[in-house]
Amino acid sequence: MIPLPTGLRARLVITFTLVAVTASMLVATIGFELAKTALVTRTERTSMDLVVRELGGVDFPVGRPRPGEAAPTSRELNRLAQTMSAPGRSVVVEYGDLVSVTGPMNLRDVPNELYGRAKQSVVTQRRVIRGELWLIVGTEVHRATNGVPEATGLRAFVFFPMRADVGQLDTLRARLFQGGIAIVLIALVVALFSARQVLLPVRRLSAAAQALGEGRLDTRLPVHGQDELAGLTARFNDAAAALELSVSELRSLEAMSRRFVADVSHELRTPLTAMTAVTDVLSEEAGRLPEAPAEAVRLVLREIERLRELVEHLIEISRFDAGTATLNLEPVNVADAIDDCLGTRGWNEQVKVNASQGLTANLDPRRFDVIVANLVGNALKHGGPPVVVSARSTENGLEIRVRDHGKGIPREALPHVFDRFFKAGAGRARSQGSGLGLAIARANVHLHGGTISVRAQEPGTLFTVWLPHT
Repeated sequence: MIPLPTGLRARLVITFTLVAVTASMLVATIGFELAKTALVTRTERTSMDLVVRELGGVDFPVGRPRPGEAAPTSRELNRLAQTMSAPGRSVVVEYGDLVSVTGPMNLRDVPNELYGRAKQSVVTQRRVIRGELWLIVGTEVHRATNGVPEATGLRAFVFFPMRADVGQLDTLRARLFQGGIAIVLIALVVALFSARQVLLPVRRLSAAAQALGEGRLDTRLPVHGQDELAGLTARFNDAAAALELSVSELRSLEAMSRRFVADVSHELRTPLTAMTAVTDVLSEEAGRLPEAPAEAVRLVLREIERLRELVEHLIEISRFDAGTATLNLEPVNVADAIDDCLGTRGWNEQVKVNASQGLTANLDPRRFDVIVANLVGNALKHGGPPVVVSARSTENGLEIRVRDHGKGIPREALPHVFDRFFKAGAGRARSQGSGLGLAIARANVHLHGGTISVRAQEPGTLFTVWLPHT
């Protein structure tokens, strides 16, 4: 089955064409039938008048012989038939047992219906004889007796060829067909032009909508005319203006929010620095304090560390939001960078590393350290041993895998693990993490032009980072 076109242009063109074809066929059919009826009527009237006129000039007595009259002879009938004959025309004259014929037709070619009706009046009938259309005019000669018409028994049947009429109708049919083709072609041109006129504003609206989707919120369209498309264009401009205003307000609020987070984070840094400076002293003193005060001191130290980590993460996130985060690429030995990351944080004994010593990549060392630290730290805090870090070179870049063997992340939480402040499960709401580590890891991966993904394993969870060669 041929699929129906679904485009608006195709449907408009098809509709115009179908209307034009239907109208052309209707007009051509009606015109042809009217012309055919008029032509046939004229031919029949002309032929009937001719037959009546020629029979009116009969100069021999017909009917029941009156005193002193003789019945018409075969010679007189032949003379009448010859008088009524003409080129291409055939005449059959009958009187009693006498029949006179001129031309190819004879009495057997006269239809029985016409033969019977010819007694009352002049009648006609069209009939195809030997592959050609003929008009047969038949009548019986009457004479008045004491003012009363009386049948004479003399009948004449004249066969008029209609080849000229058929030729005219064929010519008319050809002209109507040619005219219909011309009308369809004109309708097709008009349809294409109309479709273009209709679709041009639609295309402009589509392009403008695409521009809005791409962020060009100042996109507007000129309004021409006062039709429905002009109204639609005006409504589009109003919607675009309202959208631009709303987005501008949202961007302003977002910028204010980012500045607020950045300012607060930087303001918190100063007191945190002072608080962190005394944590070592408090930690040493906690061992000499009674159990309750010592536990309180250790709680304060943990919360200070947690607050310090949160502030550092907020500052880092604010840099990404502000677009000020930059890459400082340099050749890095991947295995050494991973070992340094784990060693600095005291994780060497808890993590197994599978990386070739000769593996190097062009990376930002600090940001690569943040990526590995966040993924490994997440595995150690929320996963289970053993935690394995693997690094290998691929055809297009560097692949880093971090896998733990814990109970894993719930499958419904996997699409959200990189969201800010997201923590899988109610039990992690007060965990030590800030909820920003994986979001920061993803931001650093994207800054390198790479990708990061997470998959559930049996058991545990697998994070995969791909960084392209640069």
